[in-house]
Amino acid sequence: MASHNDVKKLLKKLDVIPSILARLAPAEDTLIHEFASLCLAYLSVEYTSKVQIFELDGLDTLIRLLSSPDPDVKKNSLECIYQLVQDFPSRAAIRELNGIPPLLELLKSEYPVIQQLALKTLATITHDAETRLAHRENQGFEQLIEILGNNELNDLHVETLVVVSNCMEDMDTVQLIQQTGGLDKLLQLAETSTLPEVQMNAAKAITNTAQSNENRKILHEQEVEKTLVTLLRVAHDGLRTAACQAIAIMCENLASKDEFRKLAGIQPIVQLLNSENAEVKKAAALALSNLTNANHLNANAVIEAEGTEALVQLLTDQMVGAVAYAADVLTNMCTQEALRSSILAQGAMQALTEALCSTDSLVLSKVVLAVAALACDSDARTELRNVGGLVPLVKLLNSKNDEVRRNACWAVLVCASDEPTTIEMCRLGALNILQEIHLSTSRKNNFSEAALQRLFDSNLSIKYSFTGCLSSSNKITDGFYDYGKVKPDHKMITLEELYKQKVNQHRPVVFLNAKPPEPALTELPPVENKSPDSPGGRSPTPSKNSNKDKTPSKGKSKGKKEEEKTKEEEEIKIPQEVIVEKKQWLLPYDPIFHSLITNVTKSVLPLPNTKEQVVALAVFVAEKMGGPVERDRLHEFFWELHVSELKFQLQSNVIPIGQIKKGTFYHRALLFKALADRIGINCSLVRGEYNRAWNEVLLADEVPKAPGKLFPPKAYAVDLMHSPGHLMKKNSPEAIQYQCI
Repeated sequence: MASHNDVKKLLKKLDVIPSILARLAPAEDTLIHEFASLCLAYLSVEYTSKVQIFELDGLDTLIRLLSSPDPDVKKNSLECIYQLVQDFPSRAAIRELNGIPPLLELLKSEYPVIQQLALKTLATITHDAETRLAHRENQGFEQLIEILGNNELNDLHVETLVVVSNCMEDMDTVQLIQQTGGLDKLLQLAETSTLPEVQMNAAKAITNTAQSNENRKILHEQEVEKTLVTLLRVAHDGLRTAACQAIAIMCENLASKDEFRKLAGIQPIVQLLNSENAEVKKAAALALSNLTNANHLNANAVIEAEGTEALVQLLTDQMVGAVAYAADVLTNMCTQEALRSSILAQGAMQALTEALCSTDSLVLSKVVLAVAALACDSDARTELRNVGGLVPLVKLLNSKNDEVRRNACWAVLVCASDEPTTIEMCRLGALNILQEIHLSTSRKNNFSEAALQRLFDSNLSIKYSFTGCLSSSNKITDGFYDYGKVKPDHKMITLEELYKQKVNQHRPVVFLNAKPPEPALTELPPVENKSPDSPGGRSPTPSKNSNKDKTPSKGKSKGKKEEEKTKEEEEIKIPQEVIVEKKQWLLPYDPIFHSLITNVTKSVLPLPNTKEQVVALAVFVAEKMGGPVERDRLHEFFWELHVSELKFQLQSNVIPIGQIKKGTFYHRALLFKALADRIGINCSLVRGEYNRAWNEVLLADEVPKAPGKLFPPKAYAVDLMHSPGHLMKKNSPEAIQYQCI
């Protein structure tokens, strides 16, 4: 009756457990023991009953009954013990009460149900390390190996392997099983058994054994790789999953990685990526992730097995783990330049972009790293922009997960290797987010600092606008433009967008471009009718002689001419439309700036030392920008009017620096920096307030009475406005006066 739920509830209310335990006393009859133990077995299913039995020292009584001469009493007592050891206190208690020897003795029972219950109980309690030690001291492992070697007991092999799997987590047990030949039996059983469940548990035992480096070495010596590759070919999802998991953990041993490849084990794992079973796909991706980690030969083997397409498809799978491990494999493969193009051709960037929208932190951290690995090439970065991948990537900079945020910073650092990608990320707010992270003590990391600096260094126009400073290592090139000082939350736009804006009242943008336009692409030859006299040509209309041979009717001749005319018009129209589509905006060439570079190369560069070059260049720049202006007469130097006239003349807010004939501080400092970079003079460019800007150079003075020896270099600000070529020590009163109003 205790098996009925309503009766159980009533018995609990009556508090019958103490009375039942009293009936298990040695003095009671065996028949009473049988039914009392059966009643406890039913009641022990519920947690409250298990607690009460344990608190009333019922476990000691049940262990004593395991030695009862009646098999039913043994079975019932064992079933109750099995329920009790599901809780941790009972597991420790059964060891302290010396309950392991009677459990091992029951393995020799002639009743399979008792043997199976004993094995299940051992499988539960051997999760505890101290219990495993007691089990080994009582020669329990030898009994398990004996069962595995007996084919007549194959119905017990599954449960036995579970216990073996737990026991093999200990190094001492592994050494013992190796010395006694039990490991050979285990591997042989895994390969030859006809029961997939047995093979699956054998693979799980290998997985547990391989948790330590020493155990992995032992397994490698036993050629466990051959066994695992064999198991991959068995058509059983659970077994394949267990085999892939074992392969994944064995890959911690470098020799095993290469051995799996030599045994052609990568091909079947790649095929499992297309399995309909989600767990199989996840385990296969995990195995490939570990196989390809820091192993180029295995990565190549995945490509040869045509695994790229399957991995890319797996990025859109519903199982979180499968997506994460697939991204991990792609990251490992992307370390080779030759493989990146193959991965990109399979649409990997589109799939990664979709995965960037996941809500799982593990997936996001792995996928972001894959994006970073693939984005090493310019083509991949272009595709990332085209598929919209920069939008979710920049959003991940705000992730609350430290690892995701750190990896996102790394990806931004990699992607900011070209100007278009840098500008797009800045438009999406990456610069602002990184600046916020930089100011935070908890969110800041090494990658965030490097990413912020890379965004600046990849586009000096943006760096100068936001920071107001370019160091001597920041070399200005063609395409640089001075947008002016911007606020941290401002989003800059490209020079092309600025150029296409209508003329407005805002501060003009000054740009540099000394690169002559490239020769125009060869135009398609115009379609024209060739005359009869042209060589190699044939007249589109029949000649007189031909008319004599065949005279067409007037209506037919007129219709033919109209048809040919229409065809000619279409032939001419199609190429023209194609040319229009390929036309793109090009930065206007500044020939005056080009000539300035040529002049300073000839006149300034040959000077004997850096100081003379700096002075000569300063004088040159001042002359081209309206000459020196006295401090007291700055208000009479109408540079604003000149610049406004240029804007009106060019009908643009963007002005080439070469056309500026009257320039103030920031015009002259920019031109000085641009020309100095072209001829190899190291100098910085610093923006001040109210249109002020200046250049700083490092110069070393010669030591008196010691020709050839120099003092340590000192920083000087270069006067380009009042006394061109005058050098002022940094932070000196005259330098500060030059930099401020």
